Amino acid sequence: MKVRSKIILIVLPLIVSTLSIAGFSSSFAAQNAITRIAVDFLGFKAKELKKYADNQWDLLVSNRLIDRPQYLEISKKAIASYASTLVRSDTERIIAIHPDLGIVFDTSNEPLSSEDISTLRESLTSKKEGWTIMSLSNEDRVGQAFFFAPFNWWVYISEARNVFYQEVSNILKQTLIIMGIAACIAIIMLMIFVQIIINPLGKVVKSMKEIITHNDLNQRVPVQFNDEVGELAGTFNVMIQELDKAYSQIKNFAFQSVLAEKREKKIRNIFQKYVPKDVIDKVFINPEAMLVGDKRRLAIFFSDIRSFTTISEGLTPEELVQTLNRYFSIMVDIIVSEGGIVDKYIGDAIMAFYGAPIKGDNDALSAVNAALGMIDAIQIFNEKQREQNQPEFNTGIGINYGLVTVGNIGSDKKMDYTVIGDEVNLASRLEGLTKKYGQKLIFSEAVYRRVKSEYPCRLVDKVVVKGKTTGENIYTAKRVLTAEEEKIWNHHHAGLSFYYAKDFKNALKYFDRILIFDPDDVIAKIYKERSKIYIATPPDEGWVGLEVLKEK
Repeated sequence: MKVRSKIILIVLPLIVSTLSIAGFSSSFAAQNAITRIAVDFLGFKAKELKKYADNQWDLLVSNRLIDRPQYLEISKKAIASYASTLVRSDTERIIAIHPDLGIVFDTSNEPLSSEDISTLRESLTSKKEGWTIMSLSNEDRVGQAFFFAPFNWWVYISEARNVFYQEVSNILKQTLIIMGIAACIAIIMLMIFVQIIINPLGKVVKSMKEIITHNDLNQRVPVQFNDEVGELAGTFNVMIQELDKAYSQIKNFAFQSVLAEKREKKIRNIFQKYVPKDVIDKVFINPEAMLVGDKRRLAIFFSDIRSFTTISEGLTPEELVQTLNRYFSIMVDIIVSEGGIVDKYIGDAIMAFYGAPIKGDNDALSAVNAALGMIDAIQIFNEKQREQNQPEFNTGIGINYGLVTVGNIGSDKKMDYTVIGDEVNLASRLEGLTKKYGQKLIFSEAVYRRVKSEYPCRLVDKVVVKGKTTGENIYTAKRVLTAEEEKIWNHHHAGLSFYYAKDFKNALKYFDRILIFDPDDVIAKIYKERSKIYIATPPDEGWVGLEVLKEK
């Protein structure tokens, strides 16, 4: 065998194998990346559709409309309409099937055969979720599936298999073409210059073997000769450099994807247990700015269960935990539905705030809306308590609005997104006053100014709470007043006008009338006793009606 042939038989496999390893590794990595992106994209659509369906169901539940067929149909149509907006190509298809109703919606106009419907029903029966491959209308399809329990739907978001893998096939074809062209060029060059490069070829071959052995694309073949051998070495270096660039781009893409995923998980882990979903989405726009400590005006919200120690003594530990979990689940849903953030649980108490990290149109009003919603919900909660022969819960809620510090507070090992400041303490004091004045809700003057146009409000007192040196008007509110309540509240404010004018005899008449209408009105009883005391012992000249409270 001639030396020329021997060199070709030795060098050619090296060139082809190098191209094959580099080409197929790059192609395989690119195929995996594109396939993963495509799978994640279908998965993202499935998550978005399920999230939208969950939101529709939560809206029905929170508004107690799940027993209203017309609202159920509206929600179902809304989900089907939203599904159609997720379709981006003619070959993409979203189908939902119900065990009794059959196909609920289908974004494609192409009819399904009885065999197709049977296949979908089998998937519905097994409640198969995640990556799913099946044949519909004599076409293989791939996609993501999930089961939506509230409507008993099995939803399949799919794409034609050949379309889904089209880019992957194109990459493989292009890789083969490039490898074929490169191999042909290498063979031609080898045959032309073999005689010239016989002597120095050993060094080039040795360098190439080292690159293959160490699989290090950063290494280069040394250009030792200013001739064809040197040109071959230089050409090989360029090829390796380009392959290295392509491989680096793929690695960088994968690295950025991992960073983005970790960043999202980090933010969601911080907020997912106490922040509404729409707030989390807004936080992703600028998460760092959201978590920096800041001075901001917020509505601070405290609620507490009255006589909880007595209640807990009458329940077993299992009953207590179960009852508290049910109570917290109902109350927290109401707080979050109005855009609030649950800061913490303090025993049986709940602390929340409105206005951070996203400021609302009227955070004080949102807090009062949540409070009135909780007052309504506690009545339904207590109905079930009575049915189960368990003690009823009575809650007190205090709300304040003012300037506080909000942000991530704590140490490197444990941090909380929370609020601190004097206005937070005042909100806690107001919650404590609900028991003294026999009210379910008490809020500050700052809150009153922001809700008085929305709800009827009653001035409860002018007080200096413990730890404060200045007076504060405190109020309560209701959604609507009955005719008798409206009469009582009018008498109350008329009596207060005489009371703060130091005309305690006329004030007493109004408070007595209130107690005729409602003998259990705690506020009227308090002012009646005060009026009697001041009639007997008039207050000082500088008296302005402030009550200095010693207890919390």
